[in-house]
Amino acid sequence: MSRYNKLPVALVQERNHGDAEANLAVIETRVAEAAKSGAKLVLLQELHNGAYFCQHESVDEFDLAETIPGPSTTRLAALAKQHGVVLVSSLFEKRAAGLYHNTAVVYEADGSIAGKYRKMHIPDDPGFYEKFYFTPGDLGFTPIDTSVGRLGVLVCWDQWYPEASRLMALAGAELLLYPTAIGWDPEDAQDEKTRQRDAWVLSHRGHAVANGLPVLSCNRVGHETSPLGASGIDFWGNSHVLGPQGEFIAEAGTSPTLLLAEVDMQRSEHVRRIWPFLRDRRIDAYADLTKRYRD
Repeated sequence: MSRYNKLPVALVQERNHGDAEANLAVIETRVAEAAKSGAKLVLLQELHNGAYFCQHESVDEFDLAETIPGPSTTRLAALAKQHGVVLVSSLFEKRAAGLYHNTAVVYEADGSIAGKYRKMHIPDDPGFYEKFYFTPGDLGFTPIDTSVGRLGVLVCWDQWYPEASRLMALAGAELLLYPTAIGWDPEDAQDEKTRQRDAWVLSHRGHAVANGLPVLSCNRVGHETSPLGASGIDFWGNSHVLGPQGEFIAEAGTSPTLLLAEVDMQRSEHVRRIWPFLRDRRIDAYADLTKRYRD
């Protein structure tokens, strides 16, 4: 359980700066700024070390992956310890030859690794060819205990699945966190872009409401070209912090932003008393949820 009644948090919404060294240098600056502003929990975006390489399928991209523990975890763990913050990162994990994951790593404020989560839902869509690179996670939906609370860490595509957030909530998560890389095709019509972004925000608000939990979602920004010569992706940012009734506590725009907010860690208890969704679940009637489809 969190030792904070009011938890100061920070989301590092950034663009790609070229390579891992450049991106990690920016992250170090942003985390220092966050800590100076009082943040005790810092969330980074999905695959923050470089470009979103999943716009194409290339065996050469596997060279970007690294072990956990490895060079990036060593550097990020030291950063967490230096500033006394719990830090949530997102890395391309090399588990073994030919076995790779999209993995979130959580560092405790003393620099130790508190735990990790391997992305469970893996997309395979134009511009998001993640199934070529990532094996689905095998660690389950298990919250990670830290000094700021029990964190239900999920990753990007997981955000569209209410089952994932529900299982984290049922395991006692006190916050839901989503490192994210989502954007639109710049050639899409403006009304389609608006629908996509609104649906993304709405999904997070739904997870907050249905589970009575705060939600933190950190997205990247900026245009990233496609190696295939396609139009690329405009990552739309709009990182946000939500309360347990889906209310906005803080929201970023479409530029690099250090988004600061304070989360009331007591509100979930109060909200769940008036909206007792966990009490009223009909667990005796949900067996068909394990089916792909009810024919």
